[in-house]
Amino acid sequence: QVQLVESGGGLVQAGGSLRLSCAASGSISSTNVMGWYRQAPEKQRELVALITSGGSTNYADSVKGRFTISRDNAKNTVYLHLQMNSLKPEDTAVYYCRYVGSNNYWGQGTQVTVSS
Repeated sequence: QVQLVESGGGLVQAGGSLRLSCAASGSISSTNVMGWYRQAPEKQRELVALITSGGSTNYADSVKGRFTISRDNAKNTVYLHLQMNSLKPEDTAVYYCRYVGSNNYWGQGTQVTVSS
């Protein structure tokens, strides 16, 4: 079992910044992928960014150059971060942390609202 706890969402004006964090604890696999997804109202959940346990990253085209994903590996806990800069109203969504190792887990989601 892996537990995911997210934090850092909120309300920000366009052009501002937010930092999301996710703490993954429990049975962490040595090889895993963690990522951030988002879901806006009446839209499908979409990938924002991924990072492997080896540090390779992948970003959605819509966030390249503005968002940065990172991770800190500790014993039995992985801290995942998403630094979001130059936020736009279209970034408004619920953001979910995801862990993929021997199993697949999702966080509870955190709301990000960007006002124009």
